[in-house]
Amino acid sequence: EIKSAMIARDKTRLGALRSIKSLILLEETKSGAKAEITEEDELKLLTRAAKQRKDSADIYEQQARFDLYEVEMAELKILQEFLPAAMTDEEITAAVKDIITQTGASSPKDMGKVMGVASKQLAGKADGKVISEKVKAILNS
Repeated sequence: EIKSAMIARDKTRLGALRSIKSLILLEETKSGAKAEITEEDELKLLTRAAKQRKDSADIYEQQARFDLYEVEMAELKILQEFLPAAMTDEEITAAVKDIITQTGASSPKDMGKVMGVASKQLAGKADGKVISEKVKAILNS
């Protein structure tokens, strides 16, 4: 991917791909790290990087820095190519309802139990904040 971006002289794509490679290399060489990182770890890294890009883009948009906003959004779009497709609102709701049934949760007190399972099952497919909101809404109703 990096080589094809270099050949095409696509600076935005090249920058995003290099940042992904950098994240992975940093994770592999981190002290106490395993010999190789798993696909799940890579997914977590990419999700974190995408979230950072989105947060930065939101801040730039609020401060009317549209030049920087465009760069962040372009990099986010490239990062999303490597992430699994995000779940729709209905899919998240259905998955959360299944998890609540599995765990036997019935009140907002059980939210921690549900969130533990939901976070693992929906990792990389849905944002934790959205999952939390869905769990809270369903348990409160």
